[in-house]
Amino acid sequence: MKRKVVIFFWSYSLAVAQTYTEWFTPATVRFDYYRVATRGREFLTFDAVYEEGPWPGSKTVLLDTLNLGENLFTVVDVETGKLLYSRGFSTICGEWQTTMEAMNTWRTFHETVRFPYPKKPVYITFYKRDSVQTRGTTLAFRKLHEFYIDPRDSVCIRREYRDDRIVVHEILINGSLENHVDILIVGDGYTKEEMEKFHSDAKHCTDVLFSVYPFSRFRNKFNVRALEVVSDESGIDKPDIHVWKRNTLGTQYNTFGSPRYILTEDNKKLRDIIGSVPYDIVTILVNDNRYGGGGIFNLYTTCFTIPVQRGQEWEIDYVYVHEFGHCFAGLGDEYYSSQVSYVDFYPEGVEPWEPNLTRKNVRNEIKWKMFIDDSTPVPTPWNKSQYDSVEVERATLNRFSSDYYVKREQLLRQTRTILNDPRWKGKVGLFEGGGYVSFGMYRPSLDCKMFSLNPVDFDPVCAAAIERMIEQYTK
Repeated sequence: MKRKVVIFFWSYSLAVAQTYTEWFTPATVRFDYYRVATRGREFLTFDAVYEEGPWPGSKTVLLDTLNLGENLFTVVDVETGKLLYSRGFSTICGEWQTTMEAMNTWRTFHETVRFPYPKKPVYITFYKRDSVQTRGTTLAFRKLHEFYIDPRDSVCIRREYRDDRIVVHEILINGSLENHVDILIVGDGYTKEEMEKFHSDAKHCTDVLFSVYPFSRFRNKFNVRALEVVSDESGIDKPDIHVWKRNTLGTQYNTFGSPRYILTEDNKKLRDIIGSVPYDIVTILVNDNRYGGGGIFNLYTTCFTIPVQRGQEWEIDYVYVHEFGHCFAGLGDEYYSSQVSYVDFYPEGVEPWEPNLTRKNVRNEIKWKMFIDDSTPVPTPWNKSQYDSVEVERATLNRFSSDYYVKREQLLRQTRTILNDPRWKGKVGLFEGGGYVSFGMYRPSLDCKMFSLNPVDFDPVCAAAIERMIEQYTK
């Protein structure tokens, strides 16, 4: 049977804001559901609906025009059919579906979406990008499921008592919820005796984020709060070496078999804990010492907080900002030489939705063509073969050996020389290699916060994507 594909032609005509008070109350809906999936197949089942505190997002930009994320959900008024709210997002399940395990296994993932609390019954409809029928484009979605919600239902909508004893620290407060991006930092693997360390880590990561362009320019557009979460034991799980901890949020290394990839699949517990605090973006700091982190668009970020050895504190700074780029602005990984667990994350012939990756190599078809000077050749030549040979050598290093950092630094110096090519420093072009793909995938700049460990800012294309997202939250 042919699958139905819905084409959303995103345009600013859709962005005409609804009158918030006409359609919504000041509160927030938390909609919980399960996604049951295998490779190329999935279905959704209902879990629960909650009424939470004040809506923290924009009350004017209610419709998403950025066309980001592997998924999309819409909120439509039942009586009039009017589109009231929409947002793009990505999921842990979507990444898992690209791994070997998904080839012959079904799994269930708990997920959440949030939106302003409607005054009247609505349909919430979920869509997924159709990789089979979107060759060369990123516009097509297929409908997965539609749910009916009556906000006046006093039986099914949960309004449970929230614990007023939670401890929240205000790190940076610049103004109202609706006109600022509200970041909530939580910790995992911190014991009661380690709360001061959590406060210090949260403050440090906040300072680091706003030292990097373009976040440094828009510091006054953000609020940052830190919520104390106490674990019974210090540290988080490392399944590959049989280390298991009683950490409250369930974060662990070895997600999808990658030693450095940190996620939690205990979404329900996470949402229950943070539900009393207003937030747009969630970051999880893990109190452990293995290099690692993670970030999924419109879900959360994770980052380790204990340097492997003295002098490597800068790795924490890099990971925190890099992963924030994934979660906040939907930026893709621009590197292609590091090992990942994905089998076919970017199917051949399908244009990535991420704003900083493309398969297009014709100037007029490149999504960031407005940033490329006429004098810059497309594709843009760079010393890729030399860079690749250094990266092959770096991949052979044993991260757990005593001389790892000495050898790595020698190789990093070589790559820095290559990536500091004066021909292209600070310029936007079309550089081959990105998104875990060595050939046929392109990134905007020679180096960027999304590409290497070098102390660089986001390139102009990534910076513009971040600025667009800030505007969506704060306009």
